[in-house]
Amino acid sequence: MLISTIARLTLATSVSISTMAAAETAAESESAATIIVTGKRAEYAVDIVASIKIDAPLKDIPQTIDVVTDAVMRDQRALSLQAVLKNVPGVGFSHGDGQRDQVSIRGFSAIADQFVDGLRDDALYFRDLSNIERVEVIKGPASVLYGRGSSGGLINRVTKKPGVNVGEIAVSYGSWDDRRAELDVGLAPEDGIAAFRLTGAIERADSFRSQQFHEREALSPSLALKLGAQTDVLIQGDYLRDRRVTDFGIPAYKGRPVDVPPATYYGSRNAHEDDYNQSRVYSGTATISHKFDDHNSLRNAFRYYDYRLDRQNTLPGAVNEAALTVSLNRSALDRNEHGWFNQTELTHKAELVGMQHQLLLGVELGRQVKDVLTYSKTGIATVALFNPVLPVITTNGSLASDNRGIFNTLGLYAQDMISIGDHLKALVGIRYDRFKQQTDDHLPGKSDLARTDTNWSPRAGLVWQPDRNQSYYVSWSRSFQPSGEAFSIAANNADIAPEKTSNTEVGAKYTLFDGKLNATLSAFNLRRSGIKAANPAAPTILIPIGVQRTRGVELSGTLNLENGWQAIAGYAYLDAKIVQSANTALIGKHATITPHHAANIWITKDFGNRFGLGAGANYVGNRFADTVNSVILPHYFTADAMVWHRFGPVVAQLNVTNIFDRAYIVSGHGTSAHLNLPGAPRAAMLTLRYNFAGQRD
Repeated sequence: MLISTIARLTLATSVSISTMAAAETAAESESAATIIVTGKRAEYAVDIVASIKIDAPLKDIPQTIDVVTDAVMRDQRALSLQAVLKNVPGVGFSHGDGQRDQVSIRGFSAIADQFVDGLRDDALYFRDLSNIERVEVIKGPASVLYGRGSSGGLINRVTKKPGVNVGEIAVSYGSWDDRRAELDVGLAPEDGIAAFRLTGAIERADSFRSQQFHEREALSPSLALKLGAQTDVLIQGDYLRDRRVTDFGIPAYKGRPVDVPPATYYGSRNAHEDDYNQSRVYSGTATISHKFDDHNSLRNAFRYYDYRLDRQNTLPGAVNEAALTVSLNRSALDRNEHGWFNQTELTHKAELVGMQHQLLLGVELGRQVKDVLTYSKTGIATVALFNPVLPVITTNGSLASDNRGIFNTLGLYAQDMISIGDHLKALVGIRYDRFKQQTDDHLPGKSDLARTDTNWSPRAGLVWQPDRNQSYYVSWSRSFQPSGEAFSIAANNADIAPEKTSNTEVGAKYTLFDGKLNATLSAFNLRRSGIKAANPAAPTILIPIGVQRTRGVELSGTLNLENGWQAIAGYAYLDAKIVQSANTALIGKHATITPHHAANIWITKDFGNRFGLGAGANYVGNRFADTVNSVILPHYFTADAMVWHRFGPVVAQLNVTNIFDRAYIVSGHGTSAHLNLPGAPRAAMLTLRYNFAGQRD
């Protein structure tokens, strides 16, 4: 109904505009007050990214890096990290226990591989994008710059910063009573001594999922100061509160998710009070940059965060296919953590033996303290598989864990970008990490645990550029994944050495038509060894069981034409499976939530910066829900569309997603067969943006 209502309103508005067109045409020749729209809309492509930490264009980097800009997010009205990352090939989606952003990249979980402006942000929450300028996805191991993790890649969010005069208010209303308001205000005086920016958002929504709701507030102030001609200081703050139902999705039956309406919920009868999660995050970042001369510069960035999570949930457990029932489990979790990271980096440019060098030397220190308290109870109720009558929840179960995890990081790294003549470039680097973990267990009879791992993470790559439009590269890199990593170590993994991931990659990058078309093609072989699994003789003990390998091909590209056409597209083929294991039953099993084939495309046309159209589609192939590949999440195809029109300083935009109202499963858990989240049916959102600072999109 909402879609038809908005469609009628849009049609009525279009008719009114057409009726006024003749009068406006006549008036334009007689009145000097006619609005003249100048400038152009922001582009879908960028040339230089923050994630590589050096001043070099993407074509010089022997690695796949995909970027989703603010222009794409705005045109698609993408309000979640998942919505943004559907533009990136090779990314699979997990629902993150209904409490956090979580994806896999190239077949490997990236649960802790989240960064903001190059600093680790691995707290387990849903992020807001009101303060984000673009999202960068670095493919393959990246421990050489970022330390532990990043088997398949990592995600770096680049924030909006002071330095521009901007003033915009946006309000949206969409399906299921989704209401959102955003603010972006920036002041940049001409003297350049100080600049300020403030972004924020507030959102309230229901959902197509029964009992689901969403409440969110975000606020991000920032201040840039010029301390002399060579020194800059940037101070940023961030606040986020997010509350919603902890939705684990639906169970499976005979190898497929149960065939029930997408609204069907398996949990408490009063999910608003019993099955919610609320996260609250404060963070602050201070960055000082000093340029000694044209060849030497120093940067120090310090980030502190404080994260609180209150999670209550009821979720599907075991399925009895004969009785057509599913049991429900119950848990409650309090997570309180805080931490800091500090990066000091020196950049030096020099010429040596006829070669140009960009040398990066860095040191990273960090400390995180994570307190976790959980209660749980299995089999709290049993409900019908296809028509569940939800129970009243009276208990959270018994105390299951109560511990404090302490994580200390020391990283030393060096990287050199070498230009060898006009056609060859090399990128080499190495990092040394000392990662110390400690678990203080507060339960009676439990012992405290600790381990310290030291690792070297190297990288080497070579780029050949026959001309300025073509780059061909080969690279090799390695990363490490310690036990625990983002979670407290436990008795079943405290004695296991880190897993190791290596990546060999070849690729080509093209910049054609004066930079209007950019494309990357890559083929790679990822191997992660020492993967842990339960010991068959002692299920509570984890042992290294083998090697997971991903062989794949990825293609991504952006188009920005002067006549108003823009596009972003991608395709990924991933063959991700266990190739060696002490448990022979696992050999040949495919990585979870990772399709063999996936593709995406989004195209827009801007008509003189007065109105525009857009459309796109996503295809995701079959995925496995669990590690033994007993449940398949079927392939799906969805299509979206957009139209916008400018009325002076106001832009009205209508987005419709899943136009053909396809039923599909958008994400799984990654390990369980019975936690599969349905995707949203057809939905619409109308957005009005008011620009009061004279800026144009």
